[in-house]
Amino acid sequence: MKLYTYFRSSAAYRVRIALNLKGIAYDSIPVHLLQDGGQQLLPAYRAVNPSALVPALDDDGAILTQSLAMLEYLDETRPDVPLLPADALGRARVRALALAIACDAHPLTNLRVLKYLKNTLGLSDEAKQEWYRHWMAEGLAAVEALLAQGDPAGTGLFCHGDGPTMADCCLVPQVFNAQRFAIDLAPYPRVARIHAHCAGLPAFAAAHPSRQPDAE
Repeated sequence: MKLYTYFRSSAAYRVRIALNLKGIAYDSIPVHLLQDGGQQLLPAYRAVNPSALVPALDDDGAILTQSLAMLEYLDETRPDVPLLPADALGRARVRALALAIACDAHPLTNLRVLKYLKNTLGLSDEAKQEWYRHWMAEGLAAVEALLAQGDPAGTGLFCHGDGPTMADCCLVPQVFNAQRFAIDLAPYPRVARIHAHCAGLPAFAAAHPSRQPDAE
């Protein structure tokens, strides 16, 4: 497998965690989101992923886009170390947690939105930071409430039960983003506890942005 990745991309981070959890070897192909005007925008990468987003996953010539679709694909094709529970309700809960992060919270704070706010709308750095903190806090609060709603029946050592799932693959990168911007995690004790537990596991640690070949 080949993973087109950027070390600080939350979406790529999710897929790196999943690949590591499943013990799947892969080659990293860095796509720098800031160099050369954004390498994801160059024709060579658009030929891989027309959306001009990372990650993209190449499985023997088949190109997959969208991180959650990749996680589902990995679970279906490499079912060892499942990322989704065996029961329908559990799967629905895990997907809901993952989507709350990947679709509700993260898109409002990703790089292309922040660049648009500053470069096109002319927001100051202070206003941009306020935007980021507001939507990050909204997203973390929603996830914390969902985790509390499932506690203790659903939430365990991880977002769901005592094994890592797709939800944890999403939660850890989101908390990394929050920590980068010095956002206090005290209002989100379940989020903080689960993140701390995951951070100590080899599959999560190896996926951390600081340990990627393109890390700056």
